[in-house]
Amino acid sequence: MRTWFITGGTPGGFGMAYAEAALEIGDRVVLTARRPEQLREWEQAQQGRALVLPLDVTDAAQVRQAVAAAEEHFGGIDVLVNNAGRGWYGSIEGMPDEAVRDQFELNFFAVLSVIRAVLPGMRARGSGWVVNMSSVAGLVGVTGFGHYNATKFAIEAVTEVLRTEVAPLGIRVLAVEPGAFRTRAYAGFADEPVEESVAAYTPMLEQVRAAMVEQDGRQPGDPHRGVRAVIAAMAQDPPPHRLVLGGAGYDAVTAALQRATAEMRAFEALSRSADFAAGDATG
Repeated sequence: MRTWFITGGTPGGFGMAYAEAALEIGDRVVLTARRPEQLREWEQAQQGRALVLPLDVTDAAQVRQAVAAAEEHFGGIDVLVNNAGRGWYGSIEGMPDEAVRDQFELNFFAVLSVIRAVLPGMRARGSGWVVNMSSVAGLVGVTGFGHYNATKFAIEAVTEVLRTEVAPLGIRVLAVEPGAFRTRAYAGFADEPVEESVAAYTPMLEQVRAAMVEQDGRQPGDPHRGVRAVIAAMAQDPPPHRLVLGGAGYDAVTAALQRATAEMRAFEALSRSADFAAGDATG
């Protein structure tokens, strides 16, 4: 029986889908949330197999306390799911510095805090899983969400390197890149007007916002099916390094990679021309 530590336990989101799937396969769950009171009834219904803890993942001290409480309660953490995060729209030029830094605090630095708090226990036991919820936006740029893209591209990089660093220690790492899934992630955009400091970008952002609001409740991805796909991927031998979730997301990522590969090959001669000529080490 494994113990899962899952951040971002908002009802209706991926966090809850992970928790329910883990319980279905006989495991135990520590589910964290900024508003744990919303989950108390659910916690009580699990008959001791679930623990709900309050957690603001941007508070490093609170992260360490939550991890310690989880380890004390269940004896250790076997699977970490870094799920907490959110996106904001705004132009690259016009988004306020404070908003950009807030995105990185939640979507990137908080993930590092949780990983660093959980890894010592996994290293001591010589086993564990780290599942980082990235996004298709971690592999493909999305107009109007450039800074969110930046946080998820950063998660991809950290996940890639972490995988190689902890593999010899018995710990496995997976990046998960969902496309558009039917969670509550888009619902908040309806109440968030465009506040853009550079007027030239306002029409673009209005269109982006309208598209997100219009898609809310119509996203093709099913979070529960998505989580079951992740669990199936973890059971593979060997498991994948990353898993794109959803057909539309898969198509977008593979098309972007094909375009990038074609472009690099088209300019291969220029790329290779930057090396010293054969037999010339003087420059």
